[in-house]
Amino acid sequence: MSSKTIEDDGISFRPLDIDDYDKGYSECLQQLTEAKFSKEQFIERFNQIKKQPDTYFLIVAVDVKLNKIIACGSLFVEKKFIRNCGTCGHIEDIVVNNNYRGKNLGLRIIEQLKCIGSQAGCYKIILDCSEANVKFYEKCKFERKGVQMSIYLPTPKL
Repeated sequence: MSSKTIEDDGISFRPLDIDDYDKGYSECLQQLTEAKFSKEQFIERFNQIKKQPDTYFLIVAVDVKLNKIIACGSLFVEKKFIRNCGTCGHIEDIVVNNNYRGKNLGLRIIEQLKCIGSQAGCYKIILDCSEANVKFYEKCKFERKGVQMSIYLPTPKL
């Protein structure tokens, strides 16, 4: 998949880099959900992800002037037995910094992730979202399908 950087209007779109912790990756994710982690944890997880280059694709948008991450999203490619041993893409963790909303950054990240999913041979790409975000994802050409279910498990004490 492409690791090309796309720059437009002082905003660069590119894959997540090992130096992005210092550019506010955690702070950006915290606008979506609980996402506090140390630099050491970031580097360890980053290296785990990089060992599976055909499975994980993380995109960031960077304000070039400030050298700060202002939006991000990810695609996980699941290998399945159904659909002739097909692959299914899962879009996760789409967030745009509050100060940059309304500039189509989320839409542009989604479009890049859809393109990566297509290049990876995904037969479909799915995502979960809150009711409040349905219109945004419909604008991105997603449609309602099924019902999301979840169970949150207790964090094991190691």
